[in-house]
Amino acid sequence: MDLFEKCRQFDRADRIRAAGFYPYYKTVEGAHGPDIVIDGKPVIMAGSNNYLGLTVHPHVLEAARVALERYGASTCGSRLMSGTITLHSDLERRLARFLGYEDALLLATGYQTPQAIIPVLAQRGDLVLSDRDNHASIVRANAMATGQGARVLRFKHNDMPHLEALLRAAPLETPKLIATDGVFSTTGVIADMPQLVSLARRYNARIMCDDAHATGVLGRTGRGTGEHFGLGPDDIDLVMGTFSKSLASQGGFVAGPSVVIDYLRNVAPPAMFSASPPPPVVAAALAALDILEAEPERIARLHQNVSRVITALRAAGFTVLSPGGTGIVSILVGQEERTFVMAKALLEAGVFVNPFVSPGVPQGQDLIRTSFMATHEPWHLDAVIAAITRVGLELGLIPWRSAAD
Repeated sequence: MDLFEKCRQFDRADRIRAAGFYPYYKTVEGAHGPDIVIDGKPVIMAGSNNYLGLTVHPHVLEAARVALERYGASTCGSRLMSGTITLHSDLERRLARFLGYEDALLLATGYQTPQAIIPVLAQRGDLVLSDRDNHASIVRANAMATGQGARVLRFKHNDMPHLEALLRAAPLETPKLIATDGVFSTTGVIADMPQLVSLARRYNARIMCDDAHATGVLGRTGRGTGEHFGLGPDDIDLVMGTFSKSLASQGGFVAGPSVVIDYLRNVAPPAMFSASPPPPVVAAALAALDILEAEPERIARLHQNVSRVITALRAAGFTVLSPGGTGIVSILVGQEERTFVMAKALLEAGVFVNPFVSPGVPQGQDLIRTSFMATHEPWHLDAVIAAITRVGLELGLIPWRSAAD
């Protein structure tokens, strides 16, 4: 069989396109903010991870411009060799200080970051225990760790008794890593970090928390899952995250003890062989961190916006999977085609959302994920709520009497 035969046989995207519901790779004309343009039409963005609304902030844009003029568009090298500039070191120090850890390491992408941690630390004879709903980047890193001879076990989502049973069955002396999202990207559920920490201490395990959707969102000052629960570096061994959400940029990072970060810096392939994050990108992340530290009230505004949407959608009769407290509001639809129909209808109504179907979610758990920004105004939220309610009524997701109430 020809290597490309699998490509010819793949017809899922073609079937969705033929039905007129293909929702992916939409081209946004202009900058990302609460208001965008798609196909020449104004649309409210309710599907971005730009939680603090900083992608178009003047301080962020000016920092990127200055870095572009001073350092150029790229370093054209890996961090290990010729690709480290002052901005990289500055951002690593700032992040470590902000999060309360000894050191931090920048990576080219958030997707690469778990691959610079899990298969590098967990090798032959070691055990990785990973939440079943962890992000695809962690799933990929787990597969790489298996290739290194580590054993990877998945525990039921946020199920601490199941995790404890797996820990109890492993020899105490076996090196163990518990890997979890801080905020699970599909639903906005927050990891039960206090219980994870308790189990890690009891069974001699380390914890890696992916705070991609928690940095700048959880905690009074946006320091993430640890701050949300009153935990710190003595409790959560490693925190990783991305700049492509609250920090309005691109790339990934991991923060932790200096001895571990230095090891990753010198051993992890994504750190050694990927081109370093471009100067304007790093400068933008530094500027976004400036704003986060100076304006923590943005976090409160984000939470107020999300709470308003969740309250309204639940009152209308939707099954909202998100508990609140993050930037994510997910609505259960439960069937693939209806999910695509809903996403298309909302876009036609001037609201951009993200449809999630299998294998991104379990079969029967198809959903519409919306996400919000601190910079959404009340009229944005009202328009989004109204559009979702109208489309939900048309598709039979909510009863007419609920909407009337």
